Amino acid sequence: MAKIFQVSARAGMTRVIEPVARRLLRAGVSPNAVTVAGTTGVLVGALGLGARGHLVAGALVVTFFALTDLLDGTMARLSGGSTRFGAFLDSSADRLADGAVFGAVAYWLATRGDHWGVAAALICLVLGGLVSYVKARAEGLGMTANVGVAERTERLVIVGVGGLLTGFGLSWALVAALWLLAALSLFTVAQRVRHVYAQAQRSGHPEADA
Repeated sequence: MAKIFQVSARAGMTRVIEPVARRLLRAGVSPNAVTVAGTTGVLVGALGLGARGHLVAGALVVTFFALTDLLDGTMARLSGGSTRFGAFLDSSADRLADGAVFGAVAYWLATRGDHWGVAAALICLVLGGLVSYVKARAEGLGMTANVGVAERTERLVIVGVGGLLTGFGLSWALVAALWLLAALSLFTVAQRVRHVYAQAQRSGHPEADA
């Protein structure tokens, strides 16, 4: 269901974003510049607002700038495809942005003495990185791991909704969202490991050095 929702949402957003992408390209703006600007915006929203307890403003700013992940990809496609460095920069920037978001959440919860919430945020941070690493490692070995219920979009949506609800007065919503996300992320890691294992078995090389 998450995959279907994500594909539908991306298709709808592309119709809105593509004209913007074309204008930026005509103005001489590169996809890499948009990646850097978007990541900077996420850092400002997460660390400058979310970490200080401005959860509604922080969630809105992070969501707005996270959309540049679609914009720079669309620009790269329209300009003939992503470069190797562009793909590297985009992936690295995503990890930095994710770290800022969950680090900011953990910091804010720590200032409130919510130890269980801090634990959930840190688990989400580690598992989110592992979800991405498993996919990257699989692709580096010539396999795929493009499966799972909690990819980056779903992770940001879940923590964003939790932050908004807490900002509007539902105090337990953010921590509940984090524990839900932790469970979904762990399940996604298991899905991807199983998917890669099945490919390795079919290829006739079931074991490989780490």
